[in-house]
Amino acid sequence: MTSRELTGFLPLAERLEDIDHGERLSDFAWRMAFGAIGWPWLLASLSGGRKADKRALLDELGLAHDALPHLGSWKADMGFLRHIVREIARLRPAHVVELGAGASTLVAAQALTLHGGGQLHSFDQHGGFVDATRQWLADQGLKADLRHAPLTKKSSDWPGRWYAIDTLPESIDLLIIDGPPWAVHPLVRGAADSLFSRLSPGGVVLLDDAARPGERLVARRWRERWPHMDFRLVKDGTKGTLVGRRRDVSMPAVNDNEAGRGWHHVARAAGIAALIATGWIARGALGEFPQPAQAETFLDEAAASHRAGLLRLAMPSQVESQRLDPQEIERTTGIVLPALPSDWRISDVQLFPTADSPSIAVSLVTPQGEQLSFFADRAETPAEGRPLLAHRAGDTIAYWEAGSMAYALTGRTKANRLLALAAQVAPAG
Repeated sequence: MTSRELTGFLPLAERLEDIDHGERLSDFAWRMAFGAIGWPWLLASLSGGRKADKRALLDELGLAHDALPHLGSWKADMGFLRHIVREIARLRPAHVVELGAGASTLVAAQALTLHGGGQLHSFDQHGGFVDATRQWLADQGLKADLRHAPLTKKSSDWPGRWYAIDTLPESIDLLIIDGPPWAVHPLVRGAADSLFSRLSPGGVVLLDDAARPGERLVARRWRERWPHMDFRLVKDGTKGTLVGRRRDVSMPAVNDNEAGRGWHHVARAAGIAALIATGWIARGALGEFPQPAQAETFLDEAAASHRAGLLRLAMPSQVESQRLDPQEIERTTGIVLPALPSDWRISDVQLFPTADSPSIAVSLVTPQGEQLSFFADRAETPAEGRPLLAHRAGDTIAYWEAGSMAYALTGRTKANRLLALAAQVAPAG
């Protein structure tokens, strides 16, 4: 099976003859336990996301609509792929390392071509799959450093088997973790933290399937071991994405006490049993990450940019920039701007600082004299193509999404009027 074909329900077969009998039984017990409590996540992951979102992402990347297969199951979903594109556009990375090849390889390779032309180093445990993926990229005019890395290594800190990786760049700007599959061991992806010391300042880690119970336990331990990294769980796809950002590279990692490792495993097993008994995991309420309300931050920033724009226009000492160059903005920031109505007058264009990257704020005046602000950023919201309404301190906000971008139109006007104005910019819902 290649990445361009439909995804099977089960992963490709693994070689088991090199695993001793005791380890095989232990891994089987872990899989059975987590399968019993994690089946809702596994079932939900069969959906890879909406077809409209997939088309929008492919349009943003300049790829044909049939360039990606059906997503879901063992493939990355739309939420994870959008994070990859967003981070590559923001970071302009020189080196991206990917664990687990497939749909994410194609998306990352194309995003790198569009945003800086960095090098993609991708590793997968199946040699035939690596060859097929390499040919798949070649068919799209893309290339990457794809390597066969069989699961023959053992981590001293994590269970399961790990990739036999031969060569890595000294500095990693973006680490994409989409393997090994949980069928090897529910906690196997935790061993990816062996690469965290190579992360460049501001480097980013993206972990797929982060809403699953096993990956949540991995994330909890990562937070303990790597205090100079900020982790957050984003539930914007069918599987969830863990986003980690390296903060202070001068701070050493806090590793486990070697002498007490055995007791750590016992305590972990006891904790899992307690979680199963109480139904804590089954309800998806592990609680190790605060869950921010979707769109709240984006809406607050859109409203703040509107107020800042009005203040700038009222201050003679502030020089407005009335030139809007969408191509320059996309080339520099990765932000994609839609076409604005030709009869709307642009009075100011500004970069607006947000938590992860700059956004764009445009002050506008309609032919009827209405003062509006258009705000664009890469964010996750409950909206899709059809605008939704929100209110902030007297301002009305119509917001929507297209691909990996979120947009907002803000003004002090009636809701129905603002929706009609937003419909002139937003795609058909």
